[in-house]
Amino acid sequence: FEIMPGEFCSGRYVELVPARRVVFTWGWESGALPVPPGSSTVEVDLDERDGVTHVRLTHRGLDEAMRAMHADGWPRYLQRLAAVAEGRDPGPDPAAAYAQSGPPTTPPPEAV
Repeated sequence: FEIMPGEFCSGRYVELVPARRVVFTWGWESGALPVPPGSSTVEVDLDERDGVTHVRLTHRGLDEAMRAMHADGWPRYLQRLAAVAEGRDPGPDPAAAYAQSGPPTTPPPEAV
């Protein structure tokens, strides 16, 4: 999928447990970031407790620099997912800032 204009991420689903878990590979097709398609794995687990669905996302296979960058990005998109699931406006896409300048090549300073 296109994460920002001209920058595509891709992967394959490797496990699906309806309403409980999805696991997929993840990577950048363009090489803009050093995470080639299929080189990392994302696990998303859903757990219902007391009428509330809790989401646990684990991203495996990233080197240290990419771990910091993705640790900064995933929470932003999980917040957007929660907003949409609750019928709220998710606000502007955090990747929109990169639309003109392209994706960062190093982790943002606050993630180091």
